[in-house]
Order: sequence, then structure tokens, then C-alpha cells
Amino acid sequence: MFENTTLAFIGAGNMGEAMIHGLLKHELIAADQIIASDPHVERGEELRARFGIRNTTNNLEAATQADILVLAVKPQVLERVLPEVRGGARTCSLVLSIVAGAPIRQIADGLANASVVRVMPNTPARIGQGISVWTATNEVPPEQREQARLLLSALGKEIYVDDEDYLDMATALSGTGPAYVFLFMEAMIDAGVHMGFSRAVAQELVLQTMRGSVEYAAQSGEHPAVLRNQVTSPGGTSAEAIYHLEKGSLRTVIARAIWAAYQRSVSLGGGRKVSRLAGRNPENGDNGEEANS
Repeated sequence: MFENTTLAFIGAGNMGEAMIHGLLKHELIAADQIIASDPHVERGEELRARFGIRNTTNNLEAATQADILVLAVKPQVLERVLPEVRGGARTCSLVLSIVAGAPIRQIADGLANASVVRVMPNTPARIGQGISVWTATNEVPPEQREQARLLLSALGKEIYVDDEDYLDMATALSGTGPAYVFLFMEAMIDAGVHMGFSRAVAQELVLQTMRGSVEYAAQSGEHPAVLRNQVTSPGGTSAEAIYHLEKGSLRTVIARAIWAAYQRSVSLGGGRKVSRLAGRNPENGDNGEEANS
């Protein structure tokens, strides 16, 4: 599928490195078929030493050699990067963008290339346990869609959606999701230390509890509410703890945080009106009104 194919990464940060690692680990492509372009020379040298790939600081040089171009830059620099790579990117068979909030049309117009796949991955991709939500323009042919799917499967699971609006939702839910989990873990660890555990022991307890709970939920196939009820005895410790979590409006705080992340993703893409696919805005209660970003 990737024979005689050159893959160029514009931006060699954590997610770009995760993709490179996954591709090489699954032997989908050889190291000498990958080019990483990053403005920091030491970063490119680090990746070359670690993976045996090629590196450069010249975005146009990388794009010109690419059959598949991966845009992995921060949203704030995208407007500067697109003109830099346009001359080389217009002839690529596929452009894959993991730039948060950047709509497909911006990428396609900016690169003069309509064959664009937009992806929202997440950081567990670095260990092959991520989940990527993606969509493609109508101009992406079946072979390139399959290439995109294989690229993303090297990061973990992948879900294709037929409407780009879902990408902003995925940004808020799964893309930003690890941050919510880490914050909850941090709070649990701090509570353990407050009770008297050493930080090392508290961290081990929390990590394994989280790991085991997630795996148990995945294997059981039950709704989380069912699993929660199984461990919540009347008048017991779980019931007491959950009472205080609910009293503190944990669900509402989480819903508002995810909605805020969603609105931010929309605004990064040009401040469009909140998607017609979106659910109710928790800031408006349950009236189902949409909010402007």
C-alpha cells in the first residue's frame, strides 16, 4: 500500500512522532520513506537518530518530495505554513491534517489540493492506544482513503465520520479527553496523599484503578451507569462519595468544560456558528438553544 511512497510530516511534535513510531512499529513503511520537517534543528536530529528517518528544516523541500503530506503544526502557525508548502503540496496524492480546528476547506484552498483528510487523534496514540476520528473530501479516492485508514490504525483505533462537524466535537471529547482524565487522576492522587499515603503509593493505586476500571468497562460491554451501580451499595462508601460528587455538580462541570472546548475548536476554525449537529448547550440549561462561538 505504501510501496514507493514518500511521507512528509510538516511539524515534528509529539503527535507527529507518535505517527512515525506507529508506522515503523507496524512496518507499514520504511524509515527512509519518511521526512520530518521542523524549524528546530535539534528536534529533527533527535528523530533521525531515534528512527532513522530523514529530516529537514525546509517545509517546501519536504512537501515537494512527498506523495502523502501530513500537516502536524499548531493552529496558530497554520496560516504561515500553508503558503510555504503550497508549491509542493498541490501535487501530493493525499494531504492528511491533524491541525486542531482547521476546516478541510481551509487546508484544500491553502494548498490548492482537494484531496484532504482531516483527523482528530489524541495523545494515547504515542503508545498505540489512541483513537482518531477522521473524514475526507469527496475528491479523496478509495486507495488514498485506505492509506489514511492504515496510517491512523497504527495509532490505535480509528472512526470515520461523514460530516466534518463531528471533528470539532471529537476535539472536545476524545482529543482533549486525556487532559480531563489526567486532572481527575491528579485530584485522586492528591486526596490519597492528604489521607496519608506516600505519593508513590497513591499514584500506583490510582493508575491501576483507572487502568483496571477502563479495561473492565471495555470487556463487560455494560453502560458505565450499570457498572457504577454494581459497586455502590446502599449507605456504603461509594454511595457517600458519589453523593458529594453529584452535590458538587461534577456532571455539570464536565459538560460545561467539554462544551467550552468544543466552542474553542469551532473558533479556531474561523468562528463559525456552533454545528447544527451539536447537542444542547449546558450553559443554556435544557432548552436546546444553540450558542454562537
